[in-house]
Amino acid sequence: MRRIGYRHQRTLANSSEVRGVGFVAGARVRLRFRPAPPDTGIVFVRTDLLSRPTTLARVDRVTGTNRRTTLGSPDTGVTLVEHVLAALSGLRIDNCVIELDTAEPPGLDGSSFGFLEALNGAGTVLQPARRAVWAVSEPLVVSHGGATIALHPVDPVDGPVLRASYLLDYGPRADIPRQAYTTVVTPDTFARELAGCRTFVLEKEADALRAQGVGNHLTMSELLVFGPKGPIDNTLRYADEPARHKVLDLIGDLALCGFDLVGHVVAYRSGHALNVSLAHALVARARGVSGEVTAGLPRPQPVPAVSRRLAA
Repeated sequence: MRRIGYRHQRTLANSSEVRGVGFVAGARVRLRFRPAPPDTGIVFVRTDLLSRPTTLARVDRVTGTNRRTTLGSPDTGVTLVEHVLAALSGLRIDNCVIELDTAEPPGLDGSSFGFLEALNGAGTVLQPARRAVWAVSEPLVVSHGGATIALHPVDPVDGPVLRASYLLDYGPRADIPRQAYTTVVTPDTFARELAGCRTFVLEKEADALRAQGVGNHLTMSELLVFGPKGPIDNTLRYADEPARHKVLDLIGDLALCGFDLVGHVVAYRSGHALNVSLAHALVARARGVSGEVTAGLPRPQPVPAVSRRLAA
């Protein structure tokens, strides 16, 4: 890998709030986005717990990738963080404290749009500290069980941007047709093409999740559930909405690297586990460049002190 440059970090100009119901537990949730000093990163704070434990949104804090990305311990961590992280990353907001009064963000409609609206309402400000931008010199590929994800070097035609492509393929007789989507990821394309794309499940997957006690409070119209005839009690926002949502998830998971990426990330049937595996590999390579220990990665600040100060 090679560090090709930097950009100024960015945080919120004001605080903003999102309220809703969590998808997993069905509890009412209050989420608050707060500005944070340079080099803080993205930090989740559990305000429902007396000690107000914090969890840094970095790949080494990932503790679960089964159908969603989970950070931190079962008692003090947070789950289903990818849609929030995608909104922050899509808008290039680098430093933010996220206060939650339960273990998951509001599920909203299964997309990032509600978080995007709240963040846009808060506004952003540039900060003096820099954020590193990294590229690979040759393709970095991670594969498992017929799924693949790879980051390819910068295309001279594209220039130093991040292009993301996803090929979704559940097989020839699947309820969701084979589809592909690609875009250059910028704040504008994220807002227009990705933020409103909802998470989705097959009908048999929805039944299995309910049997596990997940999502029993949701109706078919509140989820994008695919049966043999397509979405059940729902309408697609885009013909390729599932593939677009997979790119949204990918952006959220790769945000756990803690630095910007440029090049072309191509995913085939990839999910959270493989996305996180790529993030692990990228961070390991970045830290090993030229024997550098930090390799241009921002050094997290004392998060508990920051969160207390912001909450005051």
